[in-house]
Amino acid sequence: MESLIDAQETVLREALAGIVARRQEALARFYDATVSRVYGLALRVTARSDAAEEVTADVYMQVWNQAARFDQGRGSVLAWLLTICRSRAIDCLRRADEAESWAEPPEVAGSAADDPQDLLIAVERGRALSSALEGLTALQRQLVSLAFFRGLTHEEIADHARLPLGTVKTHIRKALACLRENLAPGMDERALRR
Repeated sequence: MESLIDAQETVLREALAGIVARRQEALARFYDATVSRVYGLALRVTARSDAAEEVTADVYMQVWNQAARFDQGRGSVLAWLLTICRSRAIDCLRRADEAESWAEPPEVAGSAADDPQDLLIAVERGRALSSALEGLTALQRQLVSLAFFRGLTHEEIADHARLPLGTVKTHIRKALACLRENLAPGMDERALRR
């Protein structure tokens, strides 16, 4: 009697043969039989449902385009499919912008100013700083925010961002140089500490 695993392998190979013949119903059968495993693996690797959905779609697009490349001498259809999934999920993580991994820091509320002139100066500085920060890359902006708005040390930022310490220092140094060039005269990085 054929085991359940052998029966599943037979069904998947038949569906794969249909995909090679460009039959959409074969892809639909293949998808229905395997999507829970593919999505589950993608979710485990990426840890984000939106990324897992994107990876899952990429996997089945690759299956549709490359089904003829499956070599049954090298393993089962499911192993081949999950290898594709793992590879696409890792690619997705590599493509991700480092700054997307962390939430933006909360807005820093200014102290209540008694003098309207002080309030106007604070608003103008805030606008200038905002504009200058927009000129940075997303990663630079995130690292500067962690350093100045949250008060983290370079070592704490490196741990939080899972980046090498030297990389963190280089990005912050370049960001500060860019801010110095773009800020209004008389305003420097001390304004970030307010």
